[in-house]
Amino acid sequence: MNHTDDASFRDELRSWLTEHPPPGIGIAATPEEAEVLRGWQRALHSGRWVGIHWPVAYGGRGASASQGAIFNQELALARAPEIPGRAGVALVGPTLVGHGTDEQRARWMGRILSGDDIWCQLFSEPGAGSDLTALSTRAHRSGEVYVVTGQKVWSSYATFADWGIALVRTDPGAPRNKGISMLAIDMNANGVDVRPLRQITGESEFNEVFLDEVEVPVGNLIGAENDGWRVASTTLANERGASFIWKEQVRHQVAIDLLWKACAGSGQLGDPIVRQRLARCWIDVEIFRLHNARILARVARGEEIGPESSLVKLFWAGTSQRLYETACDVLGPETLLNDDAWGRGLLSTRANSIMGGTSEIQRSIIGERILGLPREPKGTVAR
Repeated sequence: MNHTDDASFRDELRSWLTEHPPPGIGIAATPEEAEVLRGWQRALHSGRWVGIHWPVAYGGRGASASQGAIFNQELALARAPEIPGRAGVALVGPTLVGHGTDEQRARWMGRILSGDDIWCQLFSEPGAGSDLTALSTRAHRSGEVYVVTGQKVWSSYATFADWGIALVRTDPGAPRNKGISMLAIDMNANGVDVRPLRQITGESEFNEVFLDEVEVPVGNLIGAENDGWRVASTTLANERGASFIWKEQVRHQVAIDLLWKACAGSGQLGDPIVRQRLARCWIDVEIFRLHNARILARVARGEEIGPESSLVKLFWAGTSQRLYETACDVLGPETLLNDDAWGRGLLSTRANSIMGGTSEIQRSIIGERILGLPREPKGTVAR
């Protein structure tokens, strides 16, 4: 348990970031950039700033929810890039704490924090995105190994990953969410083929992964066989947690301040339409902050976040897209022609209404679980 108060925690982190400025790159596009970011993770680890939410016994700080928010706020203000091992830190580590064996925790958790092992997530498939229970990647046991065949997609950092945490179907005859298991797959094993996906930004953050009779030791099974969906609930709960949203809110605050200054410098603040659009963006960011504050207060009281997280996810997607659309509209087409950050933001935020659950899924969750609206019967034709 961490006994540091929030103010001291923030001061300590700010001092450390001043002494250890982050590298000036964002997403790793080359092996060289990936190694720079791995070095950044190692630097953070040396100061015990990786996996701060992990229990102290496993190398974390046992940080509180408010300290998790502070951590993300300060990294955003420092313009720090995402660490390459974020999937391992945010998803794999907590899953191992809840469902792994002592041998698995000893084998992997320290290397996850240090950046010696980079993990990727192998959940989504071309035919199983929002509905993961529809996954078709198969694994059958043959002696002391599972033989895995299938295809995964949208796997961040798979190009540079050492390991992948995968959902596979081990009992095809069971109900869809009953015959699934979770495996740790060596990304350098025979039969693993990683293919980068070029995005409209020109970057290749995402990848598709083909698994062709990949042999995975039985000791790499996380949790019980055919109980992977329950294990995955821990992983998904951490993926959809609210802490990273604080970083996004601060990034949006920084962006709207920069946009306001750019418009002031070009004399556009005299245009009432421009002022109205900037005001809308500022209001969006402020509402975003208040949504996050409400979620954080619930967590601090020991309450579950529940379906209210869908409100934040949905609002974030719309806020980010409106902000960069406004910037490109008021600053002009050169933002799209000069490799400008606003132009890249306009393109990259297109994915925000898809990743982590589409906006349509979020609206369904809000309607059914918050507003109590009836579910639409199957086969109903939309009007």
